[in-house]
Amino acid sequence: MKVIAATLNAKFIHTNIAIRYLKAYAEPEFQVDLSEYTIKDPTMNIVTDLVQRKPDVIGFSCYIWNIEETIKVISMIKKINPSIQIVVGGPEVTYDVMEWMEKVPQFDFIVIGEGEETFKNLLQQLNSEKDYRHVAGISYRTGTGEIKLNPQRHKLDLRELPSPYRFEEDIKHLGKRVSYIETSRGCPFSCQFCLSSIEVGVRYFDREKIKEDIRYLMKNGAKTIKFVDRTFNISRSYALEMFRFLIDEHLPGTVFQFEITADIMRPEVIEFLNQEAPPGLFRFEIGVQSTNDYTNELVMRKQNFEKLTRTVTMVKEGKKIDQHLDLIAGLPEEDYDTFKRTFNDVFEMRPEELQLGFLKMLRGTGLRLRAADHQYIYMDQSPYEILGNNVLSFDDIIRIKQVEDVLEKYWNDHRMDHTIEYLVTNSFSSPFEFFQQFGSYWEDRGWSRIGHQLEDLYKRLFEFIETINLPDRDIILSLMKIDYLENAKFKPRKSWWEDRLQKDERSALYHLFLEEPRMLGEDFAALGIKEKELYKHSIVEELSFDYPEYMETGVFLPGKTSLLAYFEPTKQQSLLFGTKNNK
Repeated sequence: MKVIAATLNAKFIHTNIAIRYLKAYAEPEFQVDLSEYTIKDPTMNIVTDLVQRKPDVIGFSCYIWNIEETIKVISMIKKINPSIQIVVGGPEVTYDVMEWMEKVPQFDFIVIGEGEETFKNLLQQLNSEKDYRHVAGISYRTGTGEIKLNPQRHKLDLRELPSPYRFEEDIKHLGKRVSYIETSRGCPFSCQFCLSSIEVGVRYFDREKIKEDIRYLMKNGAKTIKFVDRTFNISRSYALEMFRFLIDEHLPGTVFQFEITADIMRPEVIEFLNQEAPPGLFRFEIGVQSTNDYTNELVMRKQNFEKLTRTVTMVKEGKKIDQHLDLIAGLPEEDYDTFKRTFNDVFEMRPEELQLGFLKMLRGTGLRLRAADHQYIYMDQSPYEILGNNVLSFDDIIRIKQVEDVLEKYWNDHRMDHTIEYLVTNSFSSPFEFFQQFGSYWEDRGWSRIGHQLEDLYKRLFEFIETINLPDRDIILSLMKIDYLENAKFKPRKSWWEDRLQKDERSALYHLFLEEPRMLGEDFAALGIKEKELYKHSIVEELSFDYPEYMETGVFLPGKTSLLAYFEPTKQQSLLFGTKNNK
């Protein structure tokens, strides 16, 4: 019997751990081939690849991001060869099972919940007498077309599961894709918008097996390893043990990502990480979602924002770990103004990334089941994103989406840290106000529908600044120059700003810097750059404030000064030096 376990990932760099667990558990009794595609791949290409391999059974792993494309693939496969048995599983089809079976007649079986043992038992029946009555945790069709639903299976002992990481065909991809590690299943919390709240309790895998898997992945080239535990730090002793192991045994260039619950992380754990962890080894993802106490109460979310802030601040001060914080717009009784407060509360912590998402009414969640309580309207198809509720109109959602667009480009990508920090602190009443005004301008100009080069992003921000006629435009322009040159790897052929120095002014400054290199500071003088190198690998620009003073103290001393950017040719990085304002 030819069996394929397939899925459509959101991106090529992702890997699907679920189908690997299915394969590992089914072996050696059944040989299961893995096939991964992306949601951007043409349907015909996927179908052609699968059908040409002459399978008897194809299992698909289904999620909100791939279900629509997966159904298209399955429908086409069934038209070509109706005898191929189609098995679907995953969080998207585990709930509303009878509705799915009625809606998609091409589904022969749905595996409900944890699938490893269920899938293997189903394969045993498909390969023998085809009596599905005693395969726990499936829905299936009888010979007369009647839909049956068997009771769910007991929970697996995770310590007994075979490793999903030891497949030879995966080795060549490890260095180019994200490797996902599961050390536990379940979540101790009951957030009503999240599928994890449905499973009661937390179960753990065998720690020593997990460590061996991580060693194997690193040895074979894995660079990004992401832990998919819903709350990695629910057990302090466990988290500390794993952190210690990863610090001691990591290989150079490896990055580990975790989803943590920040308000339960103890200060001593953070102090340990700040002292022991190498910079860049760890990355934290923290779901804040809302700082509105009433909203959190309505979704049964326990969160101590004061402790969360303490954790995020301590981690940030340690300068070892980047943090990605999540917000959800559209939670119950959080209107536009209260969401604005949530955004500003969280942005105040200056996370390296702030993800602004919109509530999705996931199948099986308490919030979807009680959608009428808050007059939710939402998309009928995945991803079931909300279109409004009793306190948040569709127009409000559109405005918040405008914030999301520019937040991603101008904060999360860190192209203009100096500029954005100044704008949100000095030029606008709040961070949200800046992103909202700029986002609305961005949308009005039609920029959300076209692509952007780096220079375009600078030009468009400055056009917005000019349009609203900010009094400190000269400071903002100077900061934008600093950001642009600081992040450039090579000497720009041309600049996006127009107030360039004239050729004779630039030559005079170069002559001056060659004669008096200490004008640009001791670090510049120590480089000993010769005239030819200076002209070839640097540019000089005018600022409206004292650059060294600003970099040292954050204070803007007014007066025209010079900024020299030297583009180190071997390291491909820029070094910035500025003259002091002696006036």
